[in-house]
Amino acid sequence: MRERKLVTLAAQAITALLALAFVLAFLKPELIPGLRAPAPGPRVAGPVSYAEAVERAAPAVVNVYTAKLVRERPNPLLEDPFLRRFFGRLLPESRPRLQTSLGSGVIIDREGHILTNHHVIAGADEIEVALRDGRHASAKLVGSDPDTDLALLRIELPRLPVAVLGDSRRLRVGDVVLAIGNPFGVGQTVTLGIVSAVGRRGLGINTFEDFIQTDAAINPGNSGGALVDATGRLVGINSAIFSRSGGSLGIGFAIPTHIARAVAKELIAHGRVVRGWLGVEIQDLDPRLAESFGLRVAQGVVVAAVLRGGPADRAGLRPGDVILRIDGRPVRDARDALDRIAGRRPGERVVLEGLRDGAPARWEATVGERPARA
Repeated sequence: MRERKLVTLAAQAITALLALAFVLAFLKPELIPGLRAPAPGPRVAGPVSYAEAVERAAPAVVNVYTAKLVRERPNPLLEDPFLRRFFGRLLPESRPRLQTSLGSGVIIDREGHILTNHHVIAGADEIEVALRDGRHASAKLVGSDPDTDLALLRIELPRLPVAVLGDSRRLRVGDVVLAIGNPFGVGQTVTLGIVSAVGRRGLGINTFEDFIQTDAAINPGNSGGALVDATGRLVGINSAIFSRSGGSLGIGFAIPTHIARAVAKELIAHGRVVRGWLGVEIQDLDPRLAESFGLRVAQGVVVAAVLRGGPADRAGLRPGDVILRIDGRPVRDARDALDRIAGRRPGERVVLEGLRDGAPARWEATVGERPARA
């Protein structure tokens, strides 16, 4: 009887302890080893509004209006020499017509320099700029660079708002960005998105590409406008969209500010961008070509053509040569080689290493100046 009573008391004690442990697990889990609550993770919170970023950036974004005089050709059938001979005075002549277009731009300094796209102002006879505060001014073309689709304008007005330039190299996929411009001529408009990708190349849009891709809506008229980060700092110049309809499909491209800043500096100093050039046409070394040259890795370029009398020709390069290293550094592909040669100053010496007819070869060339693209 006594033993049964002791067992009952022990069972009640165990039950009480379990109940206490159960209560403590909910109320003070840190008192029970092994039941500590997980540490709270970092709080990820974005701003409720981007109005301050827009207010900081939008005043420096301008509308760019261009006009050029074009001549409308009459019906080609009326250009027939026989008809012209007998009915020349009676046939209609070509007539001048004013062609207008619009885009956007960004004021980058107090001197009135404005970055925009080359294709916005290409061939324009007159360029007019409208500021957000209602002021207008005629713009002068400082210089243009078709290879990056950038152009630099200048206006003369007092108390100009200036964009704060950010560091585009620090952008990460997923960062919030805002596109500011004048789509379809409706007036200044802001759209929101994220950085979808960085370092986009090989798109065939420009000769030199290093695009920021974004899903912020970019439409016709946005070209040359600002891509800014969540604090309102300029990180890119909106340039192009991928679209089957002409409208935004969420795939837009902007030229990063580290490229735009370098191009603007060259345009201010020289009126053009000075780049290195060898006078060769090159192609990627794909796996099949690499195998034919006895290479295990498809890295490098093949010389497809050499301009007679150019820097490469004077250095002794010829079609069929393989370039594997430039100044001792391996060449990844044709885009890599083009960028590295373009980054050299005319007159500098460059050492190329590779293969000729399967044997190691070395060339030393004097870099020339890349001819301006029409």
